[in-house]
Amino acid sequence: MQSSNPVLGRAFGNGKRGYAAFDPSSTTGADSSQLEDLYNAPAASSMRTGRMTIDDVVTRTGILFAVLVVTGGVAWTLNFGGGALMVGLLGGFVLAMVNSFSKTVRPALIIAYAAFEGVALGTLSHIYNSAFPGIVSQAVIATLCAFAGMLFAYRSGKIRVTPKFTRIMLGAMVGYLFLGIITIFTGFPGGSTGILIGLAGVALASFFLVLDFDQIQNGIRAGAPEQESWRAAFGLMVTVVWLYLEVLRLLSILRSND
Repeated sequence: MQSSNPVLGRAFGNGKRGYAAFDPSSTTGADSSQLEDLYNAPAASSMRTGRMTIDDVVTRTGILFAVLVVTGGVAWTLNFGGGALMVGLLGGFVLAMVNSFSKTVRPALIIAYAAFEGVALGTLSHIYNSAFPGIVSQAVIATLCAFAGMLFAYRSGKIRVTPKFTRIMLGAMVGYLFLGIITIFTGFPGGSTGILIGLAGVALASFFLVLDFDQIQNGIRAGAPEQESWRAAFGLMVTVVWLYLEVLRLLSILRSND
């Protein structure tokens, strides 16, 4: 079974050429000592074997988020406005599609995606913060807490990825996508309905982080090439950005009802 994240699924799906295929279900239920071995694997091992390690993924993820924060900070400070927001969103979407479906990992395009996404998020965050002062810092803290909570739940075995779990997440994602399309024409509901939908969006994005963690772990176990750590970092960034936007929207609904 492939990842529900199209980025990681393309990188680490069964039958991927260049390294051994794997079955995610075979690693389900791994004990904590096995997980610790993965997360404590030395970075030098990738230099010796040419295979991806968790340190590779962490390093690439850090680079991407550094680019996003820097470009987002510039967009926030200069307050580019709606034009920059559209450029960032469109450029980010195009590069996301290219990076997701490309057979070759292109670090330059992945970094470019982070830059465009930073412009979009910086501009959008400024707009939200102008309407609801302090909302961005709240959203950032909530996103970090959700990320840390999901990582702890996954590493401790509190949440285990099974085929049934993956199917449920995929079904929920399809339903949420249809809802998103409908709200384009009808507008996003407010009040208690909007809060419930917002909570569902935050929960869905949070659980997708667990799927990403699992696919990254399985890619490492399968001996994915070191270059694939860029794709893994990109896939993780896509989910974290989605989570941040869902948190931001939920907080804006809650603040609107005050």
